[in-house]
Amino acid sequence: MNSGDNLYTVLVAAAGLLGAVYTAKAGPRTDAPAMAPAVPEDERDGALEVSPEIWSHFNGKINVLEGKVDHLTDLVERQTVRVGALERLLRQAMRIIRRANRRLVARGEVAEEIPAELVPYSID
Repeated sequence: MNSGDNLYTVLVAAAGLLGAVYTAKAGPRTDAPAMAPAVPEDERDGALEVSPEIWSHFNGKINVLEGKVDHLTDLVERQTVRVGALERLLRQAMRIIRRANRRLVARGEVAEEIPAELVPYSID
Protein backbone atom coordinates (compact mmCIF):
# COMPACT_ATOMS: atom_id res chain seq x y z
CA MET A 1 0.00 0.00 0.00
CA ASN A 2 1.23 3.45 -0.83
CA SER A 3 0.50 6.73 0.95
CA GLY A 4 -2.45 7.48 -1.40
CA ASP A 5 -4.19 4.26 -0.33
CA ASN A 6 -3.50 5.05 3.32
CA LEU A 7 -4.96 8.54 2.94
CA TYR A 8 -8.03 7.12 1.22
CA THR A 9 -8.49 4.58 4.01
CA VAL A 10 -8.19 7.28 6.68
CA LEU A 11 -10.73 9.47 4.85
CA VAL A 12 -13.22 6.60 4.55
CA ALA A 13 -12.79 5.78 8.24
CA ALA A 14 -13.27 9.44 9.22
CA ALA A 15 -16.41 9.68 7.09
CA GLY A 16 -17.76 6.51 8.69
CA LEU A 17 -17.04 7.84 12.17
CA LEU A 18 -18.73 11.17 11.40
CA GLY A 19 -21.73 9.31 9.98
CA ALA A 20 -21.99 7.17 13.10
CA VAL A 21 -21.80 10.21 15.38
CA TYR A 22 -24.41 12.06 13.32
CA THR A 23 -26.72 9.05 13.28
CA ALA A 24 -26.39 8.69 17.06
CA LYS A 25 -27.27 12.37 17.57
CA ALA A 26 -30.12 12.43 15.03
CA GLY A 27 -31.53 9.03 15.94
CA PRO A 28 -34.50 8.38 18.19
CA ARG A 29 -34.07 9.54 21.75
CA THR A 30 -34.70 6.94 24.38
CA ASP A 31 -35.14 9.52 27.16
CA ALA A 32 -38.06 11.25 25.38
CA PRO A 33 -41.51 10.28 26.68
CA ALA A 34 -43.57 8.19 24.30
CA MET A 35 -46.54 10.04 22.79
CA ALA A 36 -49.78 8.11 22.92
CA PRO A 37 -52.15 8.77 20.03
CA ALA A 38 -55.33 10.66 20.96
CA VAL A 39 -57.45 8.26 18.92
CA PRO A 40 -56.70 4.55 18.76
CA GLU A 41 -55.07 3.48 15.51
CA ASP A 42 -58.00 1.26 14.46
CA GLU A 43 -60.58 4.09 14.87
CA ARG A 44 -58.82 6.52 12.53
CA ASP A 45 -60.13 6.82 9.00
CA GLY A 46 -56.77 7.81 7.55
CA ALA A 47 -57.41 11.57 7.83
CA LEU A 48 -54.87 13.85 9.41
CA GLU A 49 -56.17 15.59 12.50
CA VAL A 50 -55.10 19.15 13.25
CA SER A 51 -55.84 21.18 16.34
CA PRO A 52 -58.48 23.92 15.89
CA GLU A 53 -55.96 26.63 16.78
CA ILE A 54 -53.50 25.53 14.11
CA TRP A 55 -56.30 25.07 11.57
CA SER A 56 -57.67 28.56 12.29
CA HIS A 57 -54.22 30.13 12.09
CA PHE A 58 -53.28 28.58 8.76
CA ASN A 59 -56.77 28.94 7.33
CA GLY A 60 -56.53 32.69 8.03
CA LYS A 61 -53.16 32.84 6.28
CA ILE A 62 -54.55 30.94 3.29
CA ASN A 63 -57.51 33.32 3.08
CA VAL A 64 -55.17 36.33 3.12
CA LEU A 65 -53.01 34.77 0.39
CA GLU A 66 -56.09 34.00 -1.72
CA GLY A 67 -57.16 37.63 -1.41
CA LYS A 68 -53.72 38.81 -2.49
CA VAL A 69 -53.69 36.43 -5.46
CA ASP A 70 -57.14 37.65 -6.50
CA HIS A 71 -55.94 41.25 -6.25
CA LEU A 72 -52.82 40.51 -8.31
CA THR A 73 -54.89 38.66 -10.91
CA ASP A 74 -57.18 41.68 -11.22
CA LEU A 75 -54.16 43.99 -11.61
CA VAL A 76 -52.64 41.79 -14.30
CA GLU A 77 -55.91 41.63 -16.22
CA ARG A 78 -56.36 45.42 -16.09
CA GLN A 79 -52.76 46.04 -17.14
CA THR A 80 -53.11 43.56 -20.01
CA VAL A 81 -56.07 45.56 -21.34
CA ARG A 82 -54.12 48.78 -20.85
CA VAL A 83 -51.04 47.43 -22.65
CA GLY A 84 -53.20 46.27 -25.55
CA ALA A 85 -54.72 49.74 -25.89
CA LEU A 86 -51.28 51.37 -25.75
CA GLU A 87 -49.92 49.00 -28.41
CA ARG A 88 -52.85 49.89 -30.68
CA LEU A 89 -52.07 53.59 -30.18
CA LEU A 90 -48.38 53.03 -30.95
CA ARG A 91 -49.24 51.13 -34.16
CA GLN A 92 -51.58 53.96 -35.13
CA ALA A 93 -48.81 56.52 -34.46
CA MET A 94 -46.45 54.48 -36.63
CA ARG A 95 -48.99 54.46 -39.49
CA ILE A 96 -49.43 58.22 -39.19
CA ILE A 97 -45.66 58.83 -39.26
CA ARG A 98 -45.19 56.54 -42.28
CA ARG A 99 -48.07 58.22 -44.14
CA ALA A 100 -46.62 61.65 -43.34
CA ASN A 101 -43.16 60.52 -44.51
CA ARG A 102 -44.61 59.23 -47.80
CA ARG A 103 -46.24 62.64 -48.36
CA LEU A 104 -42.99 64.45 -47.56
CA VAL A 105 -41.01 62.26 -49.96
CA ALA A 106 -43.69 62.79 -52.66
CA ARG A 107 -43.20 66.56 -52.31
CA GLY A 108 -39.44 66.15 -52.54
CA GLU A 109 -38.73 66.89 -48.89
CA VAL A 110 -36.69 64.86 -46.39
CA ALA A 111 -38.68 62.28 -44.44
CA GLU A 112 -38.82 62.52 -40.68
CA GLU A 113 -36.82 59.99 -38.70
CA ILE A 114 -38.92 57.29 -37.08
CA PRO A 115 -38.28 57.04 -33.33
CA ALA A 116 -36.57 53.77 -32.42
CA GLU A 117 -39.25 53.11 -29.79
CA LEU A 118 -41.93 52.89 -32.49
CA VAL A 119 -40.09 50.55 -34.87
CA PRO A 120 -41.30 47.36 -33.09
CA TYR A 121 -44.89 48.53 -33.66
CA SER A 122 -44.51 48.88 -37.40
CA ILE A 123 -47.10 46.99 -39.40
CA ASP A 124 -45.05 47.22 -42.61
